[in-house]
Amino acid sequence: MSLNSIIIIIIVGLIAGWLAGVIWRGKGFGVVYNLIIGVIGSFLGGFLFKLVGIATYNIIGSIIAAIIGALLLLFILSKIKK
Repeated sequence: MSLNSIIIIIIVGLIAGWLAGVIWRGKGFGVVYNLIIGVIGSFLGGFLFKLVGIATYNIIGSIIAAIIGALLLLFILSKIKK
């Protein structure tokens, strides 16, 4: 994985974390944590999409995968938090 790929994943993750926080409607962990969760969710979403066999060739597909990964991570963390 090149440095450019890592930077793109981080940027997509930040966008996805912010969007996941908006979608989650205040049940997230705050702006900073949602951004961190978005970056981790970006890796998780990409892994899950590859595992299922769904390819994300463009930036929109990557953002969708990252949002799904971030929402899944927010869901898991909210259940652990309780």
